[in-house]
Amino acid sequence: MKIIHHYLLKEIVGNILLVMLALIAMFSFFDLIQELDALGKGNYGLAQVLLFVLLSAPGHVYEVIPVAVLVGTMLTLGLLSRYSELIILRVSGLSIFNIAVMLLKISLVFTLITFLIGEMITPISEKMAQRMRIKATDSVVAQEFRSGLWVKDGNNFINAEEVLPDTSLLNLHIYEFDDQAKLVRTRNAKRAEYSHGKWLLSDVSETNFSANAVEVRQYTEVNWQSLIRPELLNVLLIMPEKMSALNLYSYIRHLSVNKQKTTRYEVALWAKMIYPLACIVMVLLALPFGFVQQRASGAANKIFLGIMLGVAYQVLNRVSAHLGLLNDWPPLFSAMMPTVLFLLAGLTMLYFVERR
Repeated sequence: MKIIHHYLLKEIVGNILLVMLALIAMFSFFDLIQELDALGKGNYGLAQVLLFVLLSAPGHVYEVIPVAVLVGTMLTLGLLSRYSELIILRVSGLSIFNIAVMLLKISLVFTLITFLIGEMITPISEKMAQRMRIKATDSVVAQEFRSGLWVKDGNNFINAEEVLPDTSLLNLHIYEFDDQAKLVRTRNAKRAEYSHGKWLLSDVSETNFSANAVEVRQYTEVNWQSLIRPELLNVLLIMPEKMSALNLYSYIRHLSVNKQKTTRYEVALWAKMIYPLACIVMVLLALPFGFVQQRASGAANKIFLGIMLGVAYQVLNRVSAHLGLLNDWPPLFSAMMPTVLFLLAGLTMLYFVERR
């Protein structure tokens, strides 16, 4: 049994890594082609383009691991079936359940790898890539509105016209309201930098409104306490789907405290928890195809079918998330529906293969 397990491990892992390498190379090539349009803007040269593509690679690894597991497993099982090795395994006393358990042990390793890459590597590399690109092209972080970024913090409304890659804020406007929603103070600062748990405002103009007068003051520097932290501004640099679960949870809490809609980020958070389990689902989905007799072109057909199923899973994931936002579905339902559907499909096919 141990020999069989090692043999399957070597064959499946080898094919999964081969498929993964091919998919990452393809996506990195597409990134390179896309970035060539920005080549020459500011200091964005060829070295910076290649560095951006390299830093974006972990994000692609995270996205393609389930697809690579599906295609690699289908390819391996197809080859084993073609040379009657699966039949020999079954004749020797191994059931489909025994083979499935062996494959699931392999998929658990890739599930853990997917989770670690999504939590510890992709958020950091994606943020570094975006900061490097923005700084090199002399740009600013994408703005929510034409007037800049708007954030609600308790009774205050904050407007930053520009957010720099280091999360410094330029042309910051703070509007402070009392509990009766009356404007009591405004602050306009040329720049704001976060240090030691607070913001340092530079070149500040402060206007205080009272019942009888309006008072204007000028300050060179002012300390400003706010719940807004640079970690929360990271959402401007990377998509929610590529943020870490910890940062997503922190940002959801911030939005909840300020009574803002959190559905998109809750869907992304649940997806971060469920997505690694797709590796297990893909193995169960691939297993029934191994017991279909192969023709000469069977390997090519398996690769094509596996890629199509993987693409269908990724598309269904995106569609489910957007439909959930449009129809106000529960975030957990939107995040888990594609994985559950593919799991049911895999189990159903396994049932019919076992009965046959």
